[in-house]
Amino acid sequence: MPADIIGPSALDLAPPTSRRRVLAWGMWDWGTQPFNTVITTFVFSVYITSEAFGATNTTSTALAISTALAGLFVAVLAPVLGQNSDRSGRTVSHLRAQTWLLAGLSASLFFVVPEPGFLWVGLGLLAVGSVVSEIAGVNYNSTIDQVATTRTVGRVSGFGWGMGYLGGIIVLLLIYFAFIQPDVGLFGVTSANGLDIRVSMLVCGVWTLLFTIPAFLLLKDRPRERTPRVGVAQSYRLVWRSIRGLWAVSRHTVYFLLASALFRDGLAGVFAFGAILAAGTFGLTAGDVIIFGAAANIVAGVATMGFGLLDDRLGPKRVILISLGALVVLGILIFVLHDGGKAVFWPLGLAMTVFVGPAQAASRSFLARLVPEGKGGEIFGLYATTGRVVSFLSPLLFGLFIAVGAAVTGQENTQYWGILGIVVILAAGFAVMIPVKEHGEHRVS
Repeated sequence: MPADIIGPSALDLAPPTSRRRVLAWGMWDWGTQPFNTVITTFVFSVYITSEAFGATNTTSTALAISTALAGLFVAVLAPVLGQNSDRSGRTVSHLRAQTWLLAGLSASLFFVVPEPGFLWVGLGLLAVGSVVSEIAGVNYNSTIDQVATTRTVGRVSGFGWGMGYLGGIIVLLLIYFAFIQPDVGLFGVTSANGLDIRVSMLVCGVWTLLFTIPAFLLLKDRPRERTPRVGVAQSYRLVWRSIRGLWAVSRHTVYFLLASALFRDGLAGVFAFGAILAAGTFGLTAGDVIIFGAAANIVAGVATMGFGLLDDRLGPKRVILISLGALVVLGILIFVLHDGGKAVFWPLGLAMTVFVGPAQAASRSFLARLVPEGKGGEIFGLYATTGRVVSFLSPLLFGLFIAVGAAVTGQENTQYWGILGIVVILAAGFAVMIPVKEHGEHRVS
């Protein structure tokens, strides 16, 4: 592996591509966005932590636990599946199967009725979906060399993230005006027994199936000489060998993986718990949360595409540091000013959405610039694994700070303290990222 790291990256060898191909590639982000926007962030997570399933602190803590467990499963599976995708050359076939499975899991949330006995059923399906979504993301990220070059990877990565956010707007508004906002929605759907939310989950599943079709018409497997599959133990030996090779010839790549493991977990926490805070702390109704989500996705989509252009000009490291620094400041302000209610959450929450997407897109483009040809699944699998090894931190600290807040203040609802847990993770990622060299300097140990 050291020789591969020293050699040219897949992006160095990639031919120029057309805007049509980039658009088709970005449709996977658009098509799978309902799981992130509707299910994980703005609708189902709010639904599953509502009073119908138990007390606010109880449901929020349960969500934090299930999120942490899902992260640990990703850490176990990512190296196995990523390496096997590389060996077989069937990255796109694996991505297609995982995408279909994600669509099925999204639709299955229809069966989670608003009763305490269904809390862990819903959280279990959500956790499995999170694992599938993350593994699919490993394979999707490794296909970026089919549509980008070294000069364009920043804007292509930002375009993909931006397409996801903009797709999230459409599906959020669709389900809001079709099912959630009206007293009687399409097909006679009402809010009785949570039917409006549950039917929205079916829409998410269909959305994912339909809108990922362009990507699968474009992306192609790259068959290689057949090599044997390896098990979990052998995969981790190979991961360790990869890390040792990186440490020997590209030490700052390892530093980047450590830094990104921290700040990506913090970014995931912003998404996972932001809407929950909106409802449980700032008093936004389910409809308010959806409208906020639509506005947030517009801001995030435009900002991420814009920052993608800066990525190619200034470098991904600067984009990451600017974004993380802003998020830390905004998170602290939300905690300090939480008594201001909606008037505080709307401007500060929207401001946070400006910086989350750019940090994620720049992190992907940073690593994509370093991936050797034929190593996409392995390197992005390592990327996922290093991230998920610490993925318990954000939900753990979110829940821990809620408990600390209850002990310190004696209040029944101290959910707003959870934002400090997310801020700690983002600040740690910022600190570790500062000494990391820019991507162009990583091949000199």
